[in-house]
Order: sequence, then structure tokens, then C-alpha cells
Amino acid sequence: MQKQEIDHILSKMLEAHFNVSDLNFTPGKPLQVESSGELIPVKMEPDFKVLTPFQTETIALNLIKQDRRLTEALLREGSCDLSYALGDKARFRVNIFSRSGQYSIVLRKLETAIPTIESLNLPKTFHKMTQEKNGIIFVTGATGSGKSTSLAAFLDALNETKSIHIITLEDPIEFQHPQKMATFNQRELGEDFDTFANGLRAALRQAPKVILVGEMRDRETVEIGLSAAETGHLVVSTLHTVDAGQTINRIIGMFSLKEEHQIRIRLADTIRWIVCQRLLPKVGGGRVAAFEIMGSNLRIKDSILNGEMDGKTFYEIITDGEAFGMTTFDRYIIRLYQQGLITEETASAYASRKAVVGRGMDTIKSARGEKTTDIEALELDHDYEG
Repeated sequence: MQKQEIDHILSKMLEAHFNVSDLNFTPGKPLQVESSGELIPVKMEPDFKVLTPFQTETIALNLIKQDRRLTEALLREGSCDLSYALGDKARFRVNIFSRSGQYSIVLRKLETAIPTIESLNLPKTFHKMTQEKNGIIFVTGATGSGKSTSLAAFLDALNETKSIHIITLEDPIEFQHPQKMATFNQRELGEDFDTFANGLRAALRQAPKVILVGEMRDRETVEIGLSAAETGHLVVSTLHTVDAGQTINRIIGMFSLKEEHQIRIRLADTIRWIVCQRLLPKVGGGRVAAFEIMGSNLRIKDSILNGEMDGKTFYEIITDGEAFGMTTFDRYIIRLYQQGLITEETASAYASRKAVVGRGMDTIKSARGEKTTDIEALELDHDYEG
């Protein structure tokens, strides 16, 4: 199979449906694209009714293009990541992985236009985050929750307003930032550095003000990231965690019990913001982002140092910190419901605390004059003799 044939298949898949985010090649299934969170089969001439293991392996090898590092990673680790350009039409983040000795491929379409905080309708707190001079900002969430897109908008805001040196360490490079006020040096894992830890260590000698680390994957990267934050850099990174409390616990869990006290002190001193996000099904199709945002204050620092306790949980502190730009997922979900962007069922399904969201929705429905219960009437049982 030639590159022209693969490019033709990818082009047809992109054009098959509206709002395509991923292309999926899995043995035993037809060609599939993901649109608004659902996988949809794609028909073309000649038709791939069911992909064979030979076909997916052939496509995988053509995407790898005889790259020795990627081939070794695929054989040794069972998966590899790379980027692929479809001419001027699109760029993809590609993951090739082994399953039962066969290869599957997922291509995530990368947006070519750099998003802005306004175009994504991100919380206003993101503008506040751009004013930080040092420390660590984490943007967390599951794979495909939009972390990279939110970070691209954050970096674009810096690019528009600050004359600073920004270094990004990515796997692979997703958004290619133009040179505006800031000076951007974007580096890709495999081509420009071998591990995030080594790339981050080298970045400290390259005089940046802001360092984006694609992902804090291991203890060594976290340690160097903390050191960078402690020496006056603003470090921005991602983790696959679902909320602020889990983010703190995940980092602490990378270290031994002997080191726990010291790492809690360093985290309390360096963490500036933790932004967690999820994508929810939107009324009328598509998806909308929901956020949990935790900033840093004395109560947050105390909870990081000593752990959560009754009355001192991150959830309670974030709830009390709304005036300072903080919000829980539940508060954000209630606002999305109030704006008519999500249904009552979606709000309840994605809530962290269903009772909190339930009460919030009942308040909104009462203000609208809608019923808040299915119970039609209550009356005394007159036949009861006590």
C-alpha cells in the first residue's frame, strides 16, 4: 500500500461525517470515524467491509515509515505514538497498538487553527492563570477530554500578551503556535528529546519563562518539574486524573512513604492551579466541557500538607472559593443545565455528588415554574385506625 492510497483513505474518512474527531482501524471491524463521541462505520469504493489483520498492519507500517525508534517501541512496549500530516488538509496524533498479536490504529485529528480562551468559552479563571509568574499548573482529565486544546488556548493568551520564551515538550506536537509576542520553541518526543525527564532537564538550561510538559508520566519528571517551579519557572502539564484531590494523591503516590512529608511541602509551595475537565453530551448534538478549578490559598495548602479531613476536603474548600475563581464540577454542571446546554439526565450522570446537583436543578426548575417531583398528591389515610 502506497502513501497516496493511505492519504486517499484518510481523506475519504474525514469527509464521511460532520465533526470527525478520530479515525479508527481495528481488525474485524469496518473503517470507523468518531463523530460527537460515537463510532460510525464508513463506506467507500472499494469497500472495506471488515478490516483484516494484514491490512491494519500494512497501514501501521506505512504510518511509521521505517522509523527505528517507533518500531522498537511498538515491539517492546506494545504501542507507539507519532504525528502524521495529510498534506495541507489535516494533522493527526497517531497511536498504534498491539492486541492479541494484531495491530489497531487510532488517529486523533488535530485542529490547525489555534483556539482562544474566548472561542472555547473557557472559564474566565484561565485569564487569571496567565498572570502566574512561577509554580505549577495542572490540566487534568481522561484521554480525549480536551486538555491539549485548553492548554493551547492558555499558551495562545500568553503568546498574545507577553514577550517571553516558551518551551513545549510534546508527544507529538499538536498545535503549531506562530511566533507572536512570545518566542516559541516546540520540541517533540523522539525527534528532539528522548524522555520527558531529559527534555525538562535540558529546558532548565534554555532560559524559558514557561515550560509545557506534555504529561507528567513518572516520578523523575515530577521531581524535575517541581525543581523548575521552585526556581522561578511556570510549569504547565497534564495528568490523567478526574479531580483535584485525585491529582494531589496521584503525585504523592509516585514517592515513597519516607518522602511523603517533603513532597507535600513542595507541592503546597508550588501548585498554583489544578483544572480538571470532562466533555458532556450537548443538547442538539456535539459536546460541551465541564470544569473543576482549584486555586491555591492557605486552606488548600493546609490540606495538601496534612491531608483532607472533615470540613477540610478539597471539595468543600473549592465550594467556598467560588469568589476567587474556583468551582466544583457540580456547580459547573448546574450552570450548564441552567443554560440549557445539557439535559437533566446528563447532569445527574456526570455529577460528582448527585444530591448537590439534584438540589441545584430543583432550584432552577422551581424558578422556572416546573415540577420538581413526580409525586402528584399527598393525603392522610383516613381509614387508618391507630
